[in-house]
Amino acid sequence: MNSQSEFIYHITTLEQWQKAMESGVYEADSLATEGFIHCSTENQVAGVLERYYKGQTGLVKLTIERSKVERPLVFELAGSINEVFPHIHGPLNLDAVIEVNPVLS
Repeated sequence: MNSQSEFIYHITTLEQWQKAMESGVYEADSLATEGFIHCSTENQVAGVLERYYKGQTGLVKLTIERSKVERPLVFELAGSINEVFPHIHGPLNLDAVIEVNPVLS
């Protein structure tokens, strides 16, 4: 696991990202239900896509610069798969997102 990389990643829909661009801040659904935004390291993205987004279209991958995230960023254990993932505990400031790429299925 590389928790030292300067970038983390988040998968969302293009529609949700466009809403964030209009409102000025990104809030994943999990922020309301779990208290944080799920993110991944580069090595975890493929597994996340396979487990949670299989068959979905219209997805984008946000590349987030860790040093620009204004809310607490905590690496926490996901017990269901025994891996440590980065979680953003609060809304994501848009200037931390340095790249938005379509997810090709």
